[in-house]
Amino acid sequence: MAKSALPKDVYKAELERLQIELVKLQQWVREEKERVVVVFEGRDAAGKGGVIKRITEHLSPRTCRVAALPAPDEKEKTQWYFQRYVASLPSGGEIVLFDRSWYNRAGVERVMGFVNEEGYQLFLRQCPSFERMLIEDGIHLLKYWFSVSDEEQERRFQARLETPLKRWKISDVDIESRQKWVEYSKAKDEMFSHCDVPDSPWYQVEADDKNKARINCISHLLSVIPYKDRELPKLDLPKRRPPPGDYKRPPRGRSTWVPDHAATLIGS
Repeated sequence: MAKSALPKDVYKAELERLQIELVKLQQWVREEKERVVVVFEGRDAAGKGGVIKRITEHLSPRTCRVAALPAPDEKEKTQWYFQRYVASLPSGGEIVLFDRSWYNRAGVERVMGFVNEEGYQLFLRQCPSFERMLIEDGIHLLKYWFSVSDEEQERRFQARLETPLKRWKISDVDIESRQKWVEYSKAKDEMFSHCDVPDSPWYQVEADDKNKARINCISHLLSVIPYKDRELPKLDLPKRRPPPGDYKRPPRGRSTWVPDHAATLIGS
């Protein structure tokens, strides 16, 4: 953990301010029928999921959704590589956050040998053109790479092993990838040399400190997308009218209720 960690109260206050701005961004996307795509990549346990959670926490799932595609099935393996990702792209008025993306081909597939050399080189040639087409069609495309040190990644892996709520985050591929730190670094460097281009740059996030990474990433996202503040319409909540006629709700005993487990905790 970085020595100059944000005080917790400062972090919470700034996160709340940024999340209010995200709500404004959401309203702008809705009203203007804009399309936003944000790609999150980086090493395992780098904190991508944490920042995605903070972005979506107060947004409508109808406007902002997360695309986290599983490994391709046999049919998808016969398709154009980008095809299944195209199906997850936003329509007007939507934000899509890719928790891992088409860059799987240049990362885990490359390092673990899931793609041959021909398919890998084809990806490096096509990816900049693919992203350029998205941008030329009016999609706001942002790409974030979360960087974490070897020592911090190891600490987070150990914490996941010891925490039942996080144990599911470690897969067999994650365990094997720990032995290929240098290979992943080389793959990332090669991918950047082809896909970190002026019209679709990679933004790198220093992620050893999770709270700083979240603040820095969200703040940057808001600074890059040219959204404008939108005044929410004022609403009056009228008093509820009394039920018409002689309507009476059915007795509670006629329904099947969930047992009051919380009461047992209070009494213990």
